[in-house]
Amino acid sequence: MAGRSLAVVILAAGQGTRMKSALPKVLHPIGGRPLISHVLDAAAGLSPESIIAVVRHERARVTEVITNHAPHTTIVEQDEVPGTGRAVEQALAALPASFDGSVVVLSGDVPLIDVATLERLTRGHVEHGRGMTLLSAVSEDPTGLGRILRDGNGAMLGIVEEKDASDAQRRITEINGGIYVFSRHALQRALAEIDTNNAQAEKYLTDAAARILAAGGVVDAVATDDPWLIAGVNDRVQLADAGRELNRRIIEAHQRAGVTIQDPATTWIHADVTIEPDVELLPGTHLHGATSIATGAIIGPDTTLVDCEVGENVRIRRSEATLAVFSPGAQVGPFSYIRPGTELGAGGKIGAFVETKNAKIGDGSKVPHLSYVGDATIGADSNVGAGTIFANYDGVAKHHTEVGDAVRIGSKNVLIAPVTIEDGVYTAAGTVVRKDVPSGALAMNVAPQRNVHGWVAENRPGTSSAQAAESNGKERA
Repeated sequence: MAGRSLAVVILAAGQGTRMKSALPKVLHPIGGRPLISHVLDAAAGLSPESIIAVVRHERARVTEVITNHAPHTTIVEQDEVPGTGRAVEQALAALPASFDGSVVVLSGDVPLIDVATLERLTRGHVEHGRGMTLLSAVSEDPTGLGRILRDGNGAMLGIVEEKDASDAQRRITEINGGIYVFSRHALQRALAEIDTNNAQAEKYLTDAAARILAAGGVVDAVATDDPWLIAGVNDRVQLADAGRELNRRIIEAHQRAGVTIQDPATTWIHADVTIEPDVELLPGTHLHGATSIATGAIIGPDTTLVDCEVGENVRIRRSEATLAVFSPGAQVGPFSYIRPGTELGAGGKIGAFVETKNAKIGDGSKVPHLSYVGDATIGADSNVGAGTIFANYDGVAKHHTEVGDAVRIGSKNVLIAPVTIEDGVYTAAGTVVRKDVPSGALAMNVAPQRNVHGWVAENRPGTSSAQAAESNGKERA
């Protein structure tokens, strides 16, 4: 930027009626973030002196998201005068009078713009001494978009919105991308002259091009060969298209960084996910939020992780986990449901059809199948038998269960919290543990089994069971 200062204005005042949603358009998410957050990140990548967001529709909700994501953003509310020109005019009023640098203008619903493109645009703007530089593209179907007007020598003459364009102008295929760099003072002078005498009765920012040219300034459009960079989101179809394209770019970046992704078409990765090299993602894997995955892990198929920390060489199959930590060498699944607060130690296992919640499971410990472990701490080298339930809820409050090291919980146990099972304990199959168990003890329920002879013949006569019992009795005789 040759020492010139820089400010960024983000337009986020629109209602977005075509979304047909109670949620403001710029708050609809792709890649795990609201649209406006992607634009804020691109703006921050330029290291500007100021970032100003212009809001109006659902001001409080939009402002909350903006300030949570980028706390140093200045919020400006657009007044009753409609149009992008008026929005930018009010944003300029929030800049110090002494600011004489460049102003980048972005739209809050154009989420795929990247820092590299903006850097090239701003650099060229300053180097060529322009009053206005905009990003354009050539589109086979420019319907609904502003057209770039040029003379016979290719010099830019201005921008015309489609509703104000003639039939000849509508045949122009170079479109306005809605991303601009202005000289602050050239822009301010131009905006002061712009009126609302147009088909939409709005103060168009695009009219600044003709005003700057008329004042002797330099204006040019720089075409990009990547139309996704200027793709706006106006309805749910475009939202899905942008989300799919962002996901494709995220996946490609991970692949080039050393991650194996077997089926990109069925793999979805949020923008904040981190993955180390030599991770393998199998078909149907979804990685959401701030999930991090260490080298050597294999995730999938058909697995969803939300805000999880996955250690080296972890294996997770056909499972769903949220806010969980899996230490190196752990195994999960298939068909495990891992709820928030679960921590699985190194070499530990959570197996088939197991649900866990707020459970800390120690190194080498295993919950292999068909169990529920909630509000519990399990030490190292312990094993929980099939069908075991940690009964943590008494109808009013949740209670904690403590299981020590090298404990062997028998199949079909129920552990009634609060209860402590100390180190080295065994529990017999079918035991209901209601009292603490000291180290080295065997816990069991002592009610003897009782066989009632002849019960089936007496109570279920004529059934297949009665017939089988009778047949077996004759064979023995």
